Amino acid sequence: MDYETIIDGETWAFIRRTGEFYPPDTTAMPIAEQRRIYNAMCREFFQGYPEGVSAEDREADRVPTRVYSSGNPTVTVVYFHGGGFVVGGLESHDDICAEICARTGFRVVSADYRLAPEHTHPAQFQDAWAATCWAARTWSGPLVLAGDSAGGNLAAAVAHHARDRLDRIVGQVLIYPALGGDRDKGSYLAHAQAPMLSRDDILFYDGIRHDGTAPNRDPAFAPLADSDFTSLPPTVIVTAQCDPLSDDGRDYRDQIVSAGGKAVWTEEPGLVHGYLRARTTVGRARESFTRIVEAITALGGRAWPW
Repeated sequence: MDYETIIDGETWAFIRRTGEFYPPDTTAMPIAEQRRIYNAMCREFFQGYPEGVSAEDREADRVPTRVYSSGNPTVTVVYFHGGGFVVGGLESHDDICAEICARTGFRVVSADYRLAPEHTHPAQFQDAWAATCWAARTWSGPLVLAGDSAGGNLAAAVAHHARDRLDRIVGQVLIYPALGGDRDKGSYLAHAQAPMLSRDDILFYDGIRHDGTAPNRDPAFAPLADSDFTSLPPTVIVTAQCDPLSDDGRDYRDQIVSAGGKAVWTEEPGLVHGYLRARTTVGRARESFTRIVEAITALGGRAWPW
């Protein structure tokens, strides 16, 4: 793959800057070191809160959360952070959630779910579901699920589980999500050595997430493994072209549409996994983040402009 041609100079600058703090061989390091490196990298990219946004840390049925608000929101976004189910937390996506709050006017609840390998599946899903149910009990109005990478997996898993259990979810926005696609074809092979996330990285995260035996046909682990894609909320999926996970977004869109639901998928040209951190320095990432915010806003307002 000719990434020198596909990826523009701004994005390469972002990739190099990321590499200064989070080297490509990080997944080979001890878990504690991975987390230290990831947290330091996220602090380097931290951009602060937009004016008017406040945040409060709260417990959601034993799940730590951070609640962002601005004004008097009537819609709640439940956000699940990325990090391969191994790294990340309330701090890693703090400014991203604050900016979503500011730009949508919605309340944002960021869930600090338990991480692997100390806590294997289904701990992450259980925490995501608990945080969503807590948000539904705590505030009235519509709920929108959102998340990036591993967090996109959790948002989708919650959406699947919520059918016939929770009727307030009006949409989901999945950002370069890991949904459990076939690791031996398509984008997984074409972009196996992509900058920022390789196929080997994905296999590492997959293996550490369970106790040695991967769940079979469990949509709480891999939403694409579900046999039923009916009655899911309107879904917007945004992926990066230079990312092994990209086909997961396309395949998930196809399953929902085939089942009669509403779903749209956008593959962002020349972008790489993790580009939310580049939303103010890379033009393509800035434009994509605007589309993501617009999608959350539309779904929260029960609109479908696609």
